[in-house]
Amino acid sequence: MSMKIAVRMDDITPDMNWDNFNFFLNLFEQTGIAPLLGIVPDNRDKSLACEAEHDDFYSTMKSLENKGFILAMHGCHHVYTTKRGGIFPLNQQSEFAGLPYEKQREMLKRGIEKLKQNGIDTDIFMAPAHSYDKNTLKALKEVGFTRITDGFGKMPYIYRGLTFYPISFMMSRSLRQKNGATTLVLHSNTVTEADKERYTKIFKEYGENMISYSEYLELEPVTRTVFGRALEYLLAKCKYLLVRLKKRF
Repeated sequence: MSMKIAVRMDDITPDMNWDNFNFFLNLFEQTGIAPLLGIVPDNRDKSLACEAEHDDFYSTMKSLENKGFILAMHGCHHVYTTKRGGIFPLNQQSEFAGLPYEKQREMLKRGIEKLKQNGIDTDIFMAPAHSYDKNTLKALKEVGFTRITDGFGKMPYIYRGLTFYPISFMMSRSLRQKNGATTLVLHSNTVTEADKERYTKIFKEYGENMISYSEYLELEPVTRTVFGRALEYLLAKCKYLLVRLKKRF
């Protein structure tokens, strides 16, 4: 038995790189899976604006949802407001971590309202830069979210009353593991032609191990222990430092 791999796509906006997005849609169709899509409700991050906005964006998202794709709210504006890594410090920047609870709650409510105005209703949150703090989790519960796509681990887990669906610490390692489930994180805006070749190979070789995100959501979560939380924090910090060292050298 091999580890099951679900897929999530970040930075889904009306002005994203649609050619790259469609490239992955073809891979999903060939593999027979439906991923999680992280929609930015009110994108103000200029780095995500790759082309003119598509007027049919939300109708396209609803169509994909009807095909089994799962939709998540990916932050609010996708604009980093602090240099905090929060309690999952994969990065030292955040839209939410470090802000007062009331401010975070206000931003989350704004994002929910924006999505609902366009027919999208979800209880899954995807934090920009994977960064959130305890106030974020408190605010998420307050406004109705129940699930988060983040964290490390081999199975979904419960922490502070929310269910977390972990992402892969290292995908090459996850593809070799025999048990559990995790998430492959994709950023279609920034993929190169070399990246496309690599992903095509991964989907072809490991497609049998890949599952739709809806299947991932059906897995029974475990309770995250204090030790598990501490290990997750250390792994995230370690990965952040390793990525910085790699970029430097």
